[in-house]
Amino acid sequence: MKISIIGAGNVGGLTAMRLSQDGLSEILLVDALKNLVQGKAMDMQDAQAIVKCNYNIRGSDDLQEIKGSDIIVMTAGFPRKPGMTREELLNKNAEVLSQICAVIRKVSSQAVVLIVTNPLDLMTYFALKATGFPAQKVFGMGISLDAARFANLISQELNIPVNEIEACVIGSHGEGMLPLPRLTKVKDIALDEFCEKKKADALVKRTAERGHEIVSLLGSGSAYFAPSAAIAQIVKAVAKDEKRIIGVSAYLEGEYGIQGACIGVPCRIGKAGIENIIELELSKEEKELLRAGADKLKAQYVNLKI
Repeated sequence: MKISIIGAGNVGGLTAMRLSQDGLSEILLVDALKNLVQGKAMDMQDAQAIVKCNYNIRGSDDLQEIKGSDIIVMTAGFPRKPGMTREELLNKNAEVLSQICAVIRKVSSQAVVLIVTNPLDLMTYFALKATGFPAQKVFGMGISLDAARFANLISQELNIPVNEIEACVIGSHGEGMLPLPRLTKVKDIALDEFCEKKKADALVKRTAERGHEIVSLLGSGSAYFAPSAAIAQIVKAVAKDEKRIIGVSAYLEGEYGIQGACIGVPCRIGKAGIENIIELELSKEEKELLRAGADKLKAQYVNLKI
């Protein structure tokens, strides 16, 4: 299996290392900066003897080398800076993705494409339309990262191991995300039953602000340790046909009462990409909030030049 990662920045580079150490087949790291991408690939090659793992990774500045890829991870694009919303990145990164999608469509028409570029839900929709691929083949990372952040904050607040927490987040990847305490389990008990509402609401708010908080602290660029872990989880689910339920930004065609928008919902992920969309039993208020988020995204589609 050939896995191509487009964009050799912090997220792309660390994703390549995670996947290599997981023993996945051929990893190609691509970036327009020739020296950077080749240097990172060489550095990762040198780690094999230390981590006691054989893998095949190489770097290239030639986008045409993604030809025949089974999975393509798109991390290329401008990073978010302090004070900048994901939506402000829209036009800049749409231009970047437009050129890349044209090549993907031409040389890797059978690939499963995972979008990480921000604003993630909008870029997922853009890539889906720009490639013309089936909806199950193009989706975004998004809420799997948000759920991990929610679980971590719950763990810290309640002093409970994170592996005993099953966090549930839906919606857009950004300020419009919907962490769901009612469907989040702490030791198999719903979060809104495990702790008082005031504390649960505070955790929801902190989760929605977590990405912005990290960007502000870093000063330049955005998070990459947790995002790369989220990407690797999804790529492994495809590569190993795990049929695993993971939250991703998926194109909805009537599910949750939403038509024609890419937004975060749980999906079963396997070798075909999205094998089916899981519809949670949402309350009336939760459905309205999710649909409002989708409507907000659709209102921005008119600004996308596809």
